[in-house]
Formats: sequence, C-alpha cells, structure tokens
Amino acid sequence: MTETSSASPVESVDRALLALQALARAGSRGLTLAELASSLGLHKTTVHRALQALRYRGFAVQDAASGHYVLGPSATLLADDFLSDENLPLMLHPALVALSGDVDELVHLGVLSGPHVVYLDKVEPARPVRVWSAVGRRSPAVRTALGRALLAYRGADRAALAGYVRAGEEGTAPSTATATEEAAAVESAWEALEAARARGYATEREENEPGISCVAVPLLRSGSAIAAVSLTAPAERMTTERLEWLHGRMRAVLPQLLPAGLTLP
Repeated sequence: MTETSSASPVESVDRALLALQALARAGSRGLTLAELASSLGLHKTTVHRALQALRYRGFAVQDAASGHYVLGPSATLLADDFLSDENLPLMLHPALVALSGDVDELVHLGVLSGPHVVYLDKVEPARPVRVWSAVGRRSPAVRTALGRALLAYRGADRAALAGYVRAGEEGTAPSTATATEEAAAVESAWEALEAARARGYATEREENEPGISCVAVPLLRSGSAIAAVSLTAPAERMTTERLEWLHGRMRAVLPQLLPAGLTLP
C-alpha cells in the first residue's frame, strides 16, 4: 500500500475508509497509531489526520489508558441501521418470494420483540389450501419455530427461558403451574433450542396453533441471529422427511439472495 493511489478520486476519504477497515479487523483490541500507519503503509501524520476526522464523527475512539484506536459507535451502528426492522422486509422480500415459489408454502420473516416474535413480512403460496397469518402479528417466541431459531442463535440460556415460557402462557387461562411444571417447561424449551443449534434449523408442531407446523432458519450477522425465515404448512404435510427437505431448499435458495453480511448457520 502506498500513501497515494490514482485509483481513488478523493485520497483523504480513501485513507479514512482504509483506517475504518483496519480498525474493524483489529476488533476490540484496536491498534496504536504506529500499528495502523504500518498496516496501511502510510505516514503517521497522514493517518492521524484521518483518525481525527473519524473521531469527530464517532467512527473511531481512542482508549485513554492504552492509546489504542478502536471502532466507534457510529461505525457499528451503520450495519444496525442498514439491517433494521424497517429495511429487512424490503431487502429480503425477493428471497421470500423465491423460497415460497420453490416449495409452494407460506413463508414468514420475523424478529424478536421482547419475549415475542413479530412477523415483518410474508409470502403466500399459490396452492388453494393456505394457512392464515398477518404481518405485524405477535406470537410467543418460545412456542414458534421463528422464535426458537432466533433464541437458539442469540445466546439464550436456561435462566432467561423462564421468562419466555411465562410469556407463552399469556392470554391463556390463569396459570396454575407448579414450580416443578415450570421447570419442566423450561427444560423442554431448552431441548428445542439445543436441537435447533445442532441441526441449524428450528421446528414447531401444533404448539402455537392447532394443525399447523413450521420450520425456521435464523439469519446471522457475525454469528448472532437478527431475524429468521420460516415455512408454515398444515401439520399433516410436515413429516420429518419433508421438514428435512424443506430445510435443504432453504439452504439452497436463500443464501444467494441475502444482503451482504447475512448468512445461514
């Protein structure tokens, strides 16, 4: 890397962007000014000017104790804003359309909202026998394949699952569950998440709605689920063999249509 490059129309901007990339690769440890200058092949005074501009807008910060520069909150928020709940349906709708057309089933896109999963988008199949659903609908995360796919890849532990299990009972008859029964429900939910992590997809059979079964995969950014995609159908169609086939189609259709930075397990 040389200090100037005829390939870049604005060298000062290019240097700042190169510094951002280097800081992102360095992670939480960060880099000293000398290390950053060396990695970019630039003079320290040149890099320092770029860092001053980045710090002014919050794209870089300097640790007072170590002197290391690390990525700032403005930089990390860029991806969060880009992959926000408002943008995801627009960006992912073509992928949902392609998946629904491939398997001829109802497709949902969902995200976590507290202990619930919220449906952000859906694509219905052409087949005459359909499953009712609505964008904006909320369902207990622990009882849905979408929610389980999200929780499995969001680091949820047994202790946290108790709250999700109780939320799953809201709107039903007043709970008379004993501590032992609640512990068993938490253990059952934990086993579902463990199975989802082992297989790369989550399932649900008539636990959220009678007669309905789902399979879901999480959409990962840096290893953590930010959303999930599910296929929903009458339970009689969702045999073990077909669930595995549907997961295979999800892995075949979705990856090439996902925005940069999103992956499947």
